[in-house]
Amino acid sequence: MNWHLKAFAKLNTTELYDIMQRREQVFVVEQTCPYLDADGSDSHALHLWANDGQQTVVAYARIFLGKDGDGYSRIGRVLTAQSVRRSGLGRELMQRALEVCHTYTPNLSIRLGAQVYLRAFYESFGFVAISDEYLEDDIPHIDMERQP
Repeated sequence: MNWHLKAFAKLNTTELYDIMQRREQVFVVEQTCPYLDADGSDSHALHLWANDGQQTVVAYARIFLGKDGDGYSRIGRVLTAQSVRRSGLGRELMQRALEVCHTYTPNLSIRLGAQVYLRAFYESFGFVAISDEYLEDDIPHIDMERQP
């Protein structure tokens, strides 16, 4: 696996296309959830991803680094390609995303909106629920937070 971390402005067009294609594959096609993935927020995020030997995006997360006044950083759009699920790559992705947050914003908590079926996965990284369950695009979610 080759890991990459880039700000939006540093992505080349091929990298951006590959990232968006994988996000659509997972969140729109696999989850049969039509929604606007290109939400206008990508330019404010760091993009963390892994490529396999064919330069295909197989793991991805979008990271928003908080400012001291915000109180938290945020990890979102966490995904692994179907071909690598249950291989441990999702764990490695989350560990790397947490390291990025701790490197750049060590004193801030980290939040994410988790699909409910992944609650135990995120709890294994120290996240705790901070909201009731809610529907986002007809998928049950819960907001979670990890303290610094």
